[in-house]
Amino acid sequence: MRRPKGIKTRKAVAKRFKITATGKILRSSAGKRHLLQSKNAKRRRKLAGTTLVHERDQYKILQNLPFSHRG
Repeated sequence: MRRPKGIKTRKAVAKRFKITATGKILRSSAGKRHLLQSKNAKRRRKLAGTTLVHERDQYKILQNLPFSHRG
């Protein structure tokens, strides 16, 4: 059975980014997966939480999330 064609969400992008109600895109910091023992506590705390995606990268991310209800 064939599936109907249409636009699809890039699931890899959907798992990595979150869009806020105001349209900003959040991402998690890189470098928090492994080798944490060699990083000091201040650096580990700074890597925790989420940060905003740079405005130049927002367009590419939103292209891969067609159902994100933006603007």
